[in-house]
Amino acid sequence: MRRFTGPGPGSGPSPDRSRPPGRPGNLPAELNRFVGRDDELADLAARLGADRLVTLTGLGGVGKSRLATHAGAILQDRFCDGVWLVELASLHEPHLLDHAVAEALALADHSTRPPRSALCDHLADRELLLVLDGFEHLVDACAELVTALLRRAPGLRVLAAGRRPLGVPGEQVLPLPPMNAADAAALFADRAASVVAGFGVGPGDEDAVGELCRRLDGIPLALELAAGRLRVLSVEQVLHRLDDRFRLLTGTTRGVPPRHRTLRCAIGWSHELCTPQERLLWARLSVFAGQFDLEAAEYVCSGPELPTEELLDVVGELVAQSVLVREEGAAGVRYRMLDTVRAYGADWLAATGDGERLRRRHRDWYLGLATWCELDWFSSRQAEIAARIEAELPNLRIALEHSLESACDTHLGQYLAGTLWFYWVGCGRLAEGRHWLDRALELEGGHDEARLKALWVAGYVAVLQGDTVGALGALQECREEAERTGNTGAAAYALHRTGCLALVCDDMPRAEELLRGALARYHEIGELNSNVLMGQVELAMAVAFQGQLADAVRLCQDVLEVCEDHGERWARAYALFVLAYAAWSDGDSGRARALLEESLGIHHAFRDLLGAVLAIELVALVVAGEGEAEEAAVLQGAAERIWPSVGLPLFGSRYFSRPHALCEEQARRRLGDGRYERALREGARLDLDAAAARILPARGPLPGPRRAVRIGSPATNEPAASPSASGGETAG
Repeated sequence: MRRFTGPGPGSGPSPDRSRPPGRPGNLPAELNRFVGRDDELADLAARLGADRLVTLTGLGGVGKSRLATHAGAILQDRFCDGVWLVELASLHEPHLLDHAVAEALALADHSTRPPRSALCDHLADRELLLVLDGFEHLVDACAELVTALLRRAPGLRVLAAGRRPLGVPGEQVLPLPPMNAADAAALFADRAASVVAGFGVGPGDEDAVGELCRRLDGIPLALELAAGRLRVLSVEQVLHRLDDRFRLLTGTTRGVPPRHRTLRCAIGWSHELCTPQERLLWARLSVFAGQFDLEAAEYVCSGPELPTEELLDVVGELVAQSVLVREEGAAGVRYRMLDTVRAYGADWLAATGDGERLRRRHRDWYLGLATWCELDWFSSRQAEIAARIEAELPNLRIALEHSLESACDTHLGQYLAGTLWFYWVGCGRLAEGRHWLDRALELEGGHDEARLKALWVAGYVAVLQGDTVGALGALQECREEAERTGNTGAAAYALHRTGCLALVCDDMPRAEELLRGALARYHEIGELNSNVLMGQVELAMAVAFQGQLADAVRLCQDVLEVCEDHGERWARAYALFVLAYAAWSDGDSGRARALLEESLGIHHAFRDLLGAVLAIELVALVVAGEGEAEEAAVLQGAAERIWPSVGLPLFGSRYFSRPHALCEEQARRRLGDGRYERALREGARLDLDAAAARILPARGPLPGPRRAVRIGSPATNEPAASPSASGGETAG
């Protein structure tokens, strides 16, 4: 028998193997001890050593996900580019699969090319393990994607975990059986000890525990649910209640495999032990995808049968019974359901006939969330907002889908896609933002205001992607319709983004004219927010490129004063970039570098690739001027690697390209072509994190959010209304 040679599972607490120092990846830390599965781990390790695609199959709840991630953690040292987990259970649309994989790989691609091309290029020269978990509802799309990636990336290994094989050439299938008797008893005892202090399986309990494990067929999910009931029952009482529930559920479930009946019995038995309120909340919470917070649950799920003031206690009981998992991160305390548990709740919700109403309430909550976050973006809470929206992305996707699937709700989808502009643009999500905006604008919503907002945001995104034709079409339509309907806010935004388009297209006089006109309109309607500040920064760029450095400095200093008053950091980072450009132009390289370091630190924290790569390009020129030609070439190589994920490198603009050209000229002259090209290739191996680490002083990460963002009134817990008039960043 083969034995796994890693740390002995079951022989003590598993160490935190989420990410060894210097090893890339995104595996989560294990929250409790991994128990058993020695033979399966050894088999899986051997197969991954010999084959490029291994699929772990088995029924729901048998432990596929936990085994796959634990094996990935143990095998991290085999892969120089790390182990990356893609959780697909909450992804319902095959057309978003490529976006989800790119998100898991921290690949923020802003360009207009298909996401699959970006994935293939990103993985082409890497050696990593990609773990695809919960793909069974997307099997055809996953099979196509995996085939394409394996063909283009010879150093890639894929470990897939799902209820069925992918069915592609070269796939090695490893069926995962239930746990053996010894492992099942050890798992039950371990989880029971975490529920009941001092719990142990003594001589008098061995037979009862063994019988319980046998009756549950050694299925980990069933064992953990059973252990959770020891809060109020003895092992013997669990056995007694389990017997009744098994007969009931098995007798009414026909035409499905016995193991599926067994799992359904385990979940159904736990469901039966819940109070009526707990069962109702379980069903209603199934409308959420991924994580959610207490405030969202209170708004979406409360009602006459489940009053808001009682919901906290009911949530606590579901957490105690392992129906809900409590997690804590940058967005605060949040909850999630295991996928099989969610599916069980969804069946009960469908039986109540209340599903459509709950889905509407879910959508309304996330419309309100997006509205408040957009308004709060112009504040000192930008980092918190970014973390909150990142955590809520699966639910926001569901809200977008729900809105765009119904003809009468299309305008809500257009509004939501436009309202999230700050996330698409400010947090490195241009490609996904363009996807939703294009989908929304293909439909007729019947509400001019929502469509106009989606149009100017789509034009903005297209400008940053370098898609001149797409930008011009959206912005021209927005301007014409805004003027026709008298929407002064949308007209100002469209004028502003048309000026931005002229800026990246090298028409500086026209850019200056349009941007000054937009700023005047903003002033007339009383608009002040991050977009307005960015308009002033873009005007500063236009005048700086025309040689009017003093005017550019004055404009950006004004922006910094407003940012200081409001705690705004995102627009501040771009103003610092322009001030650095002016300082470099005046020969003050020390000041230029200090400004660029601050700018890059902010962009890096927000994952704003465009701002980050512009800063890296200018840092390279400053470094070259200080005599560090080789380091300048390395940074240029890093920038060249980042640009394809943004769009057209340096917008194809001679003005934006001037620092790059000057830097290359100086570096080549000092190094010679051979050394320059070698340094360039060295830089091309650096990702954004590595490039930023070479530039930024060693002062630790920027401070993250200190608290979760609360949405809605604490007294009423109502979602924010979608604004319909001018004011704030929701205008137009």
